[in-house]
Amino acid sequence: MKQIRTVDADGIARFTHDGVADAEVSAHPFATADGLGLSLTRFRRAGAVHADTDAVLLVHGLTTSSDMYVMPEHTNLVNALHDAGFGDVWALDYRMSARFPYNAETHRHTLDDVAHWDHPAALAEMRRHIGDGRRLHVVSHCLGSVTFSMALFAGTVTGVTSLVCNSVSLTPRTPPWSKLKLKYGPALMEYVLGPPYVDPRYGRAPVLTRGWMLAKAVAPFHRECDDPICHMLSFMWGGGQPIFSHDKMSPVTHGRLTDLFGACNVHYYRHMHRMVEAGRAVRYDPRDPRHADLPVDYLAGAADVTTPILFLTGDRNHVFTDSNIVCHRALESIAPGLHELEILPGYGHQDPFMGAASGTEVFPRVLDFLKRKAG
Repeated sequence: MKQIRTVDADGIARFTHDGVADAEVSAHPFATADGLGLSLTRFRRAGAVHADTDAVLLVHGLTTSSDMYVMPEHTNLVNALHDAGFGDVWALDYRMSARFPYNAETHRHTLDDVAHWDHPAALAEMRRHIGDGRRLHVVSHCLGSVTFSMALFAGTVTGVTSLVCNSVSLTPRTPPWSKLKLKYGPALMEYVLGPPYVDPRYGRAPVLTRGWMLAKAVAPFHRECDDPICHMLSFMWGGGQPIFSHDKMSPVTHGRLTDLFGACNVHYYRHMHRMVEAGRAVRYDPRDPRHADLPVDYLAGAADVTTPILFLTGDRNHVFTDSNIVCHRALESIAPGLHELEILPGYGHQDPFMGAASGTEVFPRVLDFLKRKAG
């Protein structure tokens, strides 16, 4: 077993913005049409080259939050953007964010809800402050990438200059073990094991509680390290493997996983399972009148989308495997030359944005793409 040194992370506060240097930070709460309170955080650095012409929106994945972009233990994406001249950076916390309680509540939210209500409301709040004339770039991860791509291809968001999608977008693909979890896991959790969500904190739950027993059952199958929190995250998302390459992660980050990842409501797995079975992003319930304006197949109108997309994926992606390679290939056949693909050697699913060396190994690729689209 590879031993990962656990570092005392008490010096880093949970939900901190201390990792962002030399910036004005402001909070911008807003509400969705279905009645959820969400939030944007704006990080402004005066005098940056693109500060008055371009804005960047960062979108996290399921169980994480805006914290994945402001980590203080190493170079984070907000600082990298500021240093590259993008002085107006916004980070979204939508309904999947670990900063909100929604993931640990009983609900039937789907990815359609996020595409239809969260992302349009976020962009409307941004435009209220930055105006309609500025270029807007979006950098997204995991189900943030899936749902923002859905919104873009459904037309619920417009005026997007460029989009970066890490790990997955509109053609989700998973390992066989993940397919089984997506299919049977929701019913097992909701009707047999207990709460309607899975939480990495089960790894440190009180002895003999249901969470503790689940973590103990998971541990023997994850020998990549000795941390039960990491084991639970691999169980929640990995296809029998970790969600990141351990040698890419700082020991400090590995020691504060519960600061960076939260609970995951298992109903989202049902929608993801339908997409994996279909081989593309599809509406969860075609008969749902609330989403009658959304396409049943989100790739159906791909020829009408002119926003260039950079697809990122690690070559050790054990969560969504080659999803972005397949998506880039599909869109390349529709709009040749519009989109780009970057395969990151040695990286997995989560570490491209959270890795210790992301500042030198990943961010320059993202920044090059954004600068070319900023003009």
